[in-house]
Amino acid sequence: MMKMGIFSQCYRIESEVLSFMKQKLAVFLLIVLAAIAVWQWINSQKETVGLEIGNKAPNFEVTTLDGEKKSLSDFYGKKVLLNFWATWCPPCKKEMPIMQKIYEKHQNEVTIVAVNFTASEKSAKDVENFVQQAGFTFPILLDPKNKMNSGYKILTYPTSFFLDENGVIQDKVVGELNEKTIKEKLNLK
Repeated sequence: MMKMGIFSQCYRIESEVLSFMKQKLAVFLLIVLAAIAVWQWINSQKETVGLEIGNKAPNFEVTTLDGEKKSLSDFYGKKVLLNFWATWCPPCKKEMPIMQKIYEKHQNEVTIVAVNFTASEKSAKDVENFVQQAGFTFPILLDPKNKMNSGYKILTYPTSFFLDENGVIQDKVVGELNEKTIKEKLNLK
């Protein structure tokens, strides 16, 4: 009888130990699963920087016609039409007055940022004269070392990127823009 009591006591102790270990293992697994879920959520919140639709547009720093340093991120908070152009480009010259008209009407919602391929111009003064004669008031940025144009892999002028308020690329158009296309891409009326 005594032997039976020892075995049942051992079995009971073993059962309690196993139960305790199962509880601790369950808690440990829950903590590990929660940590994995948090890690995946954090990684999903990171934005990919690139040139594809859905990527955050690469930030840059260049100067304005006035010599002021500007970054693309300075324009976040509004939708952005990021346009790459040159004064020697006929389609660029044709679309810029349309961009000015849209900028004047919708500048509370949208900013137009025109990056000039200054490395291809005779001089920055030519760009300044062109802009002043045309009366453009939206930001004109100069790219004298071709960093922006090569960084954005611009092969054809004009090329335009349409960004949301956070700098995420919504669309890209290679070639001349018209008013209808600009309004559609920026969701304007």
